[in-house]
Amino acid sequence: MTSAKTPASPWLALVPWAFVLLWSTGFIGAKYGLPYIEPFNFLFIRMLLTLVVFAILIGWQRTPWPSWSEARQQMLVGALVHGLYLGGVFAAIKTGLPAGMTAIIVGLQPLLTAVVARFWLAERLSLMQLLGFWLGLLGVILVVLGRQAAVGAVQPAGILWALAALLGICAGTLYQKRYGGKVPLLTGTFWQYCAAALMMGLMTWSTESGSVIWSPQLLLAMAWLVLGLSLTAILLLMVMIREGESARVASYFYLVPPLTTLEGWLLFNEHLSLLSVCGVGLTAVAVWLAVARATSA
Repeated sequence: MTSAKTPASPWLALVPWAFVLLWSTGFIGAKYGLPYIEPFNFLFIRMLLTLVVFAILIGWQRTPWPSWSEARQQMLVGALVHGLYLGGVFAAIKTGLPAGMTAIIVGLQPLLTAVVARFWLAERLSLMQLLGFWLGLLGVILVVLGRQAAVGAVQPAGILWALAALLGICAGTLYQKRYGGKVPLLTGTFWQYCAAALMMGLMTWSTESGSVIWSPQLLLAMAWLVLGLSLTAILLLMVMIREGESARVASYFYLVPPLTTLEGWLLFNEHLSLLSVCGVGLTAVAVWLAVARATSA
């Protein structure tokens, strides 16, 4: 049995929804910026700018630094959540893997997290939660299929990169839940981005040319990804991991592809099919089921 917790603040109920809304805009930001910069260089510069922002906040808030042992754990989380996940997604798309198929593979995260958390963290799942995880996966597939009628040839390297991204986000959130709950958010996340910056720097140095077109569109996309995603959304994710079960936290990721689809429809006039609309509705029901607690012990 878990120990009694102090009453949660009312604003905590809004954290997952704010996180999902912000996280879904990452794909929109990437779409704005990637025509002007290579993907790993984009992520490398983003990580460096994020470190500057976090350093300013840490100095302003006078946040205590974790021990070196805790810092190493946070760097591992950063390598998984920010480095392997983001780098894997960008690399998969770069090899020619369709974004829709990448989304389906990465969309397995809630199911994989729930299974691993059941054995590693001893988290119990109700039948309604399990039903929600499967319905959520079906909803994501419907959303993606509604946007993409044909897939075409697929490179094995793209599949491997997408699977690496899936393992990265799953392992990173589970590791943070088990070992990083007591680390201060600002300084802990700073160490996470240190690891991610090192990874992206090595990737862009070894695989890319480093060419950049500093257009206003790229600058706006970079500013949003740093402040909206790397700062605000990641801090919200760390709060969610600290306050809730890993499986429940992961279930909210099912809402990201539907929200991204709606944003693409609103911002870029992308086609929104009836199949995608059905998928959006199904994922909403699925997340409601997945985050519901079982009434019986």
